[in-house]
Amino acid sequence: MNLSRLFILSLILMGFISGETFAADKKIPASKIEVQLSYAPVVKQAAPAVVNIYTKRVVKTRNYSPFANDPFFQRFFGDRLGGASRERIQRSLGSGVIVEGDGVIVTNHHVVEGADEITVALSDRREYDAEIILDDEKTDLAILRINTGGEKLPTLKFSDSDTIEVGDLVLAIGNPFGVGQTVTSGIVSALARTKVSGQDYQFFIQTDAAVNPGNSGGALIGMDGELIGINTAIFSRSGGSNGIGFAIPANMVRHVVSSAVMGGELVRPWFGGGGQAVTSDIAESLGFDRPGGILVDDIYPGGPADKAGLEQGDVILSIDGKLVSSPQALRYYTGLEIVGGTIPIEILRGEKRQTLKIPLEAAPEEPPRNITTLEADSIFYGIKLANLSPAYSQEIGTSIYERGVIVLAVPRGVMRRTSVRNGDVFKSVNGEKVTVIKDIQEALYKDSRNIDFTINRAGRQIECVIRVNGRSYCK
Repeated sequence: MNLSRLFILSLILMGFISGETFAADKKIPASKIEVQLSYAPVVKQAAPAVVNIYTKRVVKTRNYSPFANDPFFQRFFGDRLGGASRERIQRSLGSGVIVEGDGVIVTNHHVVEGADEITVALSDRREYDAEIILDDEKTDLAILRINTGGEKLPTLKFSDSDTIEVGDLVLAIGNPFGVGQTVTSGIVSALARTKVSGQDYQFFIQTDAAVNPGNSGGALIGMDGELIGINTAIFSRSGGSNGIGFAIPANMVRHVVSSAVMGGELVRPWFGGGGQAVTSDIAESLGFDRPGGILVDDIYPGGPADKAGLEQGDVILSIDGKLVSSPQALRYYTGLEIVGGTIPIEILRGEKRQTLKIPLEAAPEEPPRNITTLEADSIFYGIKLANLSPAYSQEIGTSIYERGVIVLAVPRGVMRRTSVRNGDVFKSVNGEKVTVIKDIQEALYKDSRNIDFTINRAGRQIECVIRVNGRSYCK
């Protein structure tokens, strides 16, 4: 018996490892030959499908008068308050992955956001101009297409990211700092990471493979050479890798790519309900032996959850057979589905487990968003508004339960005089309840200078009084 096998046998006998370890697909090296194995074959297989992405954006700047954003002066002087305009070129870099042989490439939304020109450089240094066929800020994914002239390009096959486990070996391939294609290795450090970024569908794979600026949009692959995820973010105070990188799971990437290829429109089902994670305190109050699941505390009337019979106080245990322990997980797994059909959820109601079927429906846009800039002669002149609905709320990332009129943009002068901010939601004006923009317009028509109004700002109710010849305040 050679020394390596004797060493392994001794570990088994001492109980440090199980003999079953070597019967599994995933195993530690059991011989000198296996110890000397290289990642090179996997890299050679996958690297040609990873590309570099260069973007160019023309940024115009002007030297403005301090009165340039005041609606009163704008009415009389227009653009004359602005100074001479200047242009500068803003460049950025990132990575991408070829997922369709005819030139479909996936990268991050933040890599190509606002770009006027996008250039894709293949691993063999050929360069192509690219166009965006779908850009999804909610998942931080963008789908590009290049014209290959009929040539088939190397691609990466999607892995089932629900099957990966903490401890699996992974490789990150990308273009960090613009130095050229680089491969780093590591393991899957954690799964289902949330609260990492501002994305609505954050449910990241965490890895300690070195990920640096420029790696964004690149590939995270397994030892079979298949795509596990798209690298998207790092935790770092210095800007360099600290061993905590995050990737968007391949299952979400596949869903967005499929939508892009099928027509370029991404319509997600909505759940129509929400809740909070069952913490240890909540679990104790419910009589659970451990934390887990989602305690339902909100149901949108007439929404999918309501139609399925979900009730406040129910605990959602799983969706489509997958355990859920946070609202983000519920949003993620619902977002992987397409509109039409149903999806099963397992709930606990009292002491009884039940299975409900949630209809997969697109969120309704009722009332229509009706984006409007107020032009009447009032103190709100120039404010940009929109009606809230489940569909529009889902699109801009606000609560689907919020009703009213949301503020999209406020001129600086109006902001100073009224204290209204972007994201505020009008609830009433001059004593009249606000549900749509027309309600505000009619209230202003009656008295456009002396105004009482109520807004909701991040869950806080604020009442404001504005008087032309008197005291104005908000509380």
